[in-house]
Amino acid sequence: MSASASNGSAPRRVAVVAHSGKTLGGGLPELRRILADRLPAEPLWIEVPKSRKAPDQVRRALNEGAELVFAWGGDGMVQRCVDVLAGTDAELAIIPAGTANLFASSLGIPKDIAGAVDIGLHGPRRRLDVGRFNGERFAVMAGAGFDASMIRDSGGLKDRIGRAAYLWSGSENLRSSGFKTRISVDGVEWYKGRASCVLVGNVGELFGGVSVFPDARLDDGVLELGIVTAEGAVQWARTLARTATGDPQRSPFVRTTKARSVKVKFDRKVLYELDGGDRTKVKSFKARVEPSSINVCVPEVGAEEER
Repeated sequence: MSASASNGSAPRRVAVVAHSGKTLGGGLPELRRILADRLPAEPLWIEVPKSRKAPDQVRRALNEGAELVFAWGGDGMVQRCVDVLAGTDAELAIIPAGTANLFASSLGIPKDIAGAVDIGLHGPRRRLDVGRFNGERFAVMAGAGFDASMIRDSGGLKDRIGRAAYLWSGSENLRSSGFKTRISVDGVEWYKGRASCVLVGNVGELFGGVSVFPDARLDDGVLELGIVTAEGAVQWARTLARTATGDPQRSPFVRTTKARSVKVKFDRKVLYELDGGDRTKVKSFKARVEPSSINVCVPEVGAEEER
């Protein structure tokens, strides 16, 4: 574990970068009131309509001297902030206001505005790993194939029906065909054959406490790599059943390992995603770990319970 020895204290300059379309509790007005009560000066306040607008605003906050950045939103918003903040001395505090908050929940950050703010202002700081996928950083997981198609097809349903959108779109993609792939791990060929999904993970759990990488840690200096070879509803049902019991490696359609660097080639262009945000199609990608590169505010209790 790499937590700081002492609790954080309110820094000289605080910034809020908020996804205006996300809500939690009393929303952004409540966050403003709580910060006004706890800070001696008004924070730099920035709202964006889409998470992809956040990186430029995080850079703006850093240029204006921000030492602590509160990210309001879900995993997609956090990923955009991590992409900029990793490798700097600035601290990241998370207010989990999204549909998916896997990074926050893995650290024990509550879905409570006042509680999350207090962690940001006074909780311990931990240096955590991030992944880098084709030049863009991620905090939770990157994937190509089935999971990326599922996320893309959940589309606007996610905002209307929440996590159920992922289940609906997942069932719609069960019959998708796989692809041929060739994967090298730390410079050595690790897999060659067909696959339907390639995952590179920094945390271990997905929705509902389902563990994909049971041994994953956020500060171990490696990423988790997994491939799924299941195709069709029957094989996927068997795979998901094993995953739901917390033991996906026992499935004949799953193979996993740990990696500092990964190089993947496909026989065709395959859609990929980062931290729940769909991107584009690629015929190859590279991923690697950036150890201890992001400084995150974590709870006093639960800081050692990441999965």
